[in-house]
Amino acid sequence: MSGIRPQEAVERALALSRADDCIVIADEASTANLRWAGNTLTTNGVTRSSRLTVIALRGTGDGVAAGVVSRSAVGADGIEDLVRAAEADAAGNDPAEDARPLVTDAPAEASRGWDDEPAETGIGVFEGLAPALGEAFAAAQAGDRRLYGFANHVLTSTFLGTSAGLRLRHDQPTGLLELNAKGAGGSAWTGVGTPDFADVDVPALTGDLARRLEWGERRVDLPAGRYETILPPSAVADLMIYLYWSAGAQDAHDGRTVFSAPGGGTRVGERLAALPVTLSSDPAAAGMECAPFVIAHASGRESSVFDNGLPLAATDWIRDGELAALTQTRHSADLTGLPVTPAIDNLALTGPGGGATLEEMVARTERGLLLTCLWYIREVDPQSLLLTGLTRDGVYLVEDGEVVGAVNNFRFNESPVDLLSRLAEVGRTGPTLPREWSDYFTRAAMPPIRIGDFNMSTVSQAS
Repeated sequence: MSGIRPQEAVERALALSRADDCIVIADEASTANLRWAGNTLTTNGVTRSSRLTVIALRGTGDGVAAGVVSRSAVGADGIEDLVRAAEADAAGNDPAEDARPLVTDAPAEASRGWDDEPAETGIGVFEGLAPALGEAFAAAQAGDRRLYGFANHVLTSTFLGTSAGLRLRHDQPTGLLELNAKGAGGSAWTGVGTPDFADVDVPALTGDLARRLEWGERRVDLPAGRYETILPPSAVADLMIYLYWSAGAQDAHDGRTVFSAPGGGTRVGERLAALPVTLSSDPAAAGMECAPFVIAHASGRESSVFDNGLPLAATDWIRDGELAALTQTRHSADLTGLPVTPAIDNLALTGPGGGATLEEMVARTERGLLLTCLWYIREVDPQSLLLTGLTRDGVYLVEDGEVVGAVNNFRFNESPVDLLSRLAEVGRTGPTLPREWSDYFTRAAMPPIRIGDFNMSTVSQAS
């Protein structure tokens, strides 16, 4: 961090603070990436970045005011200026409605390694991936296909210290790979999220793309309408993540969202899904591990700087089809009377045991559509969580258990909450990458799902 270790920056900022209380967060990140186009690697590189956030807390006669300032690449000589800026911000602010006592207890393992150097990634993370890509490029060239895409890996070390004595650390790896194939059958996409690329099966990914391009060599035009539709895990992830992002308890309690109960309060305890599905998050989920404590750089309706360091635990948002919890700060929990359940940086949807694979679901489809992914998703109505968006990179017609060709793209209009109430089948859950939200959320495990009447509202000319 510009000549000073992030742990030292935290300690120095806390020592310089004149506020009644202080929270300091230091983030040190390194990024490695590969990009390719037309079956050829084009660029690669490694970057580093740092950010220091100071949260100054000032007691007033009416409560506690907070001042928050974040800056990038702060050197040793810039720390005091940052601390004073946060204190000045606090001095000009009214008492915060979300003010709560600072957290003093945290998981013991969260403080381990405080003094160790920040974790760091590099081009070496692609040691097994690059040769597999080379073989994939050769195979694509021989098959008259072209591969495009990128792989990205970020490793962020976060150091959290407070005047209440907390010293917590978390190292977060975040990787993803996206592949797009083009050929006579149009365009096809696939992608995966991964912590380290050791679990990425390039031949399986490119094999799926080749099969989809073959499907696309026959074209069938269909009108808009409601179709039996199989949504693959990536498309399900995009819809469930938007549902999760919309599940703030305070907004629901205030009557603003689809999770608001008529007459006041929330819909927690109400059945949402036709099948006994569970939507959950767990900081310790295998392959999707994430921070086991709250890291909040700013306060909002769904986060609170006062909750920094609050332990996180496995949480069911929907349990066996019923709404079980909404994302909560300690402040919103006091308003709603519900348990404190802060947001967690991963998400999984599971159905009854023994779910079918995507291929098995296709094989027992008499007539319907098979999607690849969704994009350009936008909210139309928060009260019903109605979303609109487009299909992309392959919509296929299934007849008598076989894919018989590619159809045109559509604009859809659907609410993920309403979709849950119309689930016809839930397949087997596995790791997936959301296409639309991969810049923000990569740790997801989802099943394919079948909807009997998915609303393809208009035909789209998008490719």
